Amino acid sequence: MTLVILAAGMGSRYGGLKQLDPMTDHGEFIIDFSIFDAIRAGFDHVVFIIKEENLELFRETVGKRAEKKVRVTYAFQKSEELPAGFTVPEGRTKPWGTGHAIYCVRNIVKDNFAVINADDFYGRDTFMQLAKHLSVADNAGGKAHHCMVGFRLGNTLTDFGTVSRGQCVVDGDGMMQSVTERTKIVKKETTAAYLDEDGETWIDLPFDTIVSMNCWGFTPAIFDRLGEGFAEFLSDLGDNPLKAEYYLPGAVDEQRKAGLCDVKVYPTQSVWYGVTYADDKPKVKASIRALIDAGEYPEKLWD
Repeated sequence: MTLVILAAGMGSRYGGLKQLDPMTDHGEFIIDFSIFDAIRAGFDHVVFIIKEENLELFRETVGKRAEKKVRVTYAFQKSEELPAGFTVPEGRTKPWGTGHAIYCVRNIVKDNFAVINADDFYGRDTFMQLAKHLSVADNAGGKAHHCMVGFRLGNTLTDFGTVSRGQCVVDGDGMMQSVTERTKIVKKETTAAYLDEDGETWIDLPFDTIVSMNCWGFTPAIFDRLGEGFAEFLSDLGDNPLKAEYYLPGAVDEQRKAGLCDVKVYPTQSVWYGVTYADDKPKVKASIRALIDAGEYPEKLWD
């Protein structure tokens, strides 16, 4: 099984390359803990999706540590890697989003694989659930059987600004019925709220809403339709050609609606830790320290 790590974003709200910001006294990053947990769950290949200019940074830090324990491959998210007939709009510098990032590894990943963000701490249970599904996932019945680990919204919020989450609707059998990207969610006292498309109205979201943290499990069949979906997206950029993004949750939902796949949602009570903003860092460091002290992780991950 392969673990694909989305690490091409620069983290503008954070103020730097947050994926490589140490979170322990020994210099480990959040990404180190994800790889450590994935190896414990049975993953044997890690693919980093990065910007080409960050290759040496990744190779000389987390890459050098991880490659002692697992096979490591680097892939580049290049804005110009587009379906035939398309070009980058003049003036566009922003990456095309998480759906495009996965499109960029279509020729690299050949087995069942998981997808995570580099700067999110998911916890051991998350990788155990992904591995359990992916170890048997296939395309039986002419349909791909994907999965997602769903987090409780209240466990994924920051105190320092807005976040983006995929709001999920799940049926009684744990199957995804829809996922809708909410790009501006803010934490309130007893609930959360997201900014509606009109840019003025805030709509409440309960803390127990199941959300996507870009923590997915796929068979390679995801790639069969991904290029077509991305081409359709590029054909209708609307009035925002310089910033529009092709989100992975939306791409998966398109395939689900077309009957090409189903998505089993595995809920977790794990608390997400992330550094969306620089002010998040002290809390994240303290939380990881507590897990080490509790024996969940060794004092030095890679010794």
